[in-house]
Amino acid sequence: MTMLGAIIAGGAARRFGRDKGAALLGGAALVDHVVAALGSQVDELVIVGRSWPGLTMLADRPHAGEGPLGGLNAALHHGRAAGHEAVLCAGCDTLPVPPDLATRLGPGPAVVENHWLMGIWPTVLADDLDRWLSDQADRSIRGWMRRAEARRMAFDRDFININTPDALAEAERNLRT
Repeated sequence: MTMLGAIIAGGAARRFGRDKGAALLGGAALVDHVVAALGSQVDELVIVGRSWPGLTMLADRPHAGEGPLGGLNAALHHGRAAGHEAVLCAGCDTLPVPPDLATRLGPGPAVVENHWLMGIWPTVLADDLDRWLSDQADRSIRGWMRRAEARRMAFDRDFININTPDALAEAERNLRT
């Protein structure tokens, strides 16, 4: 199966107060941690919602401000146009991304329990997500998961959602222990 990797990184980072993707953890930017983890699992890697050196940048679809589903939608359409069968997705702020995420999630649609943006989505869902975003008042990832019948997969590890400077400091402390 050919797979596109997509780093969703277009949020406003209001709670974080600065550029979250460029924030350093263990001496590397958060985006670079995700690049390292996803890069070996996919055939092509893109970033959605912002630019990053060495990566193709996609804009949210159908327009900016759609939230995570706008990023996923852009990735699904790019993936389908490039001939990929699935998109392996992760936010730039949820770590660590397992190096075997694609294998463990199996065929999609499937997401990591409690970290809904980290998942695998068949590109055949691209047009369905377009319709969902144009017709639904519910723009939540959970609503889309129900519509797409995504499996929720439990992982035997903790993930850190780095949405605040305090969460970044906690992640930094955890790296040292």
